[in-house]
Amino acid sequence: MLDDRKLKILAAVVDEYILTGEPVGSKAVASKPGIKVSSATIRNDMAFLEQLGYLEQPHTSAGRIPTYNGIKLYVERLMPQRHLTEDEIQMLDSMLDTDDLSEDSLIESASKALAEITHCAAVSNISPKFSVITKVDAIPTGKRMYVLLMITSSGNIQNKVCRLEFDLTDEQLEFFKDYMTEHLNGVSVDTLSDAMIDQLAQAMGAYMVTLSPLMHGVMELAKSFMQSDVNVSGERNLMERRDIGVTDVIRFMEQKDELAALLDDSFSDLTVLFGSDVCVISNSSMLVSPIKRGGRTAGALSLIGPMRLDYAKIIPYLEYLTDRISEILTENSEEYRLITIEDNKNES
Repeated sequence: MLDDRKLKILAAVVDEYILTGEPVGSKAVASKPGIKVSSATIRNDMAFLEQLGYLEQPHTSAGRIPTYNGIKLYVERLMPQRHLTEDEIQMLDSMLDTDDLSEDSLIESASKALAEITHCAAVSNISPKFSVITKVDAIPTGKRMYVLLMITSSGNIQNKVCRLEFDLTDEQLEFFKDYMTEHLNGVSVDTLSDAMIDQLAQAMGAYMVTLSPLMHGVMELAKSFMQSDVNVSGERNLMERRDIGVTDVIRFMEQKDELAALLDDSFSDLTVLFGSDVCVISNSSMLVSPIKRGGRTAGALSLIGPMRLDYAKIIPYLEYLTDRISEILTENSEEYRLITIEDNKNES
């Protein structure tokens, strides 16, 4: 239903609105490059775009502003493509913490970089369901007291204090550690279940009675890993925006953990959401770019700001950071896989 001329007019309205924040009239559109029709034709086309829900008129005598759908169409089809300069790429690389082995540190540094560059809020997460177990151990800390430790490939660590009815011998602790290494190393956190743990406990034979409490502790640690957390940077930037209400920002800061469920929807491509979709801040937009590990969505890096954003400038930053993180995560996963294979060969 939208021919090339109407798409150009819609793009011109969005560009002008992003620049000024004011309703856009036909004269402003007519002055844009590539628009070679009369103001009357532009007004007719703008009215048609309004009927389709891409534009709206705040006041009867005013020009028009883009709706959520108008901006979404602009980002997906009409936005001019911009490539980062070498200086921008070097700047982004310098802001990423690639020296720390923890995935959390890498993601956190990307969030901080994105928030600093865009003066918006950045939200990120790595979904725990894509992590695999790399170590399970039980460490004695006192009489009948043991700290159960679990580490995953994402660099996350969870621990739990277990009180037993008796002290374990060195031989029992060594068996538990070896048994966990044999059966759980390399297993995805999200595949663990109560039934699987019960089956492993029963297969322990003579050790089942003494070590079953630790096995159930392992399941509790796995469940705690599955509680996805989000990292938020730059909330203060939102407080300083005139086009976002302070009350909404405060509400966002109180409810930001609810974004974890939204980001766990595993977006496959860059997606534009708005206040009504996110249910956090009105008159806002949220850009979600998936982080991938080995071609599979493993989390997301997102940006929250006002609806009136310079999308053509900001999106290349977001896409570069997620691409770079995805590259590093994939390399780390492959390195871990090769190390695991080599360790298994040596043990054999």
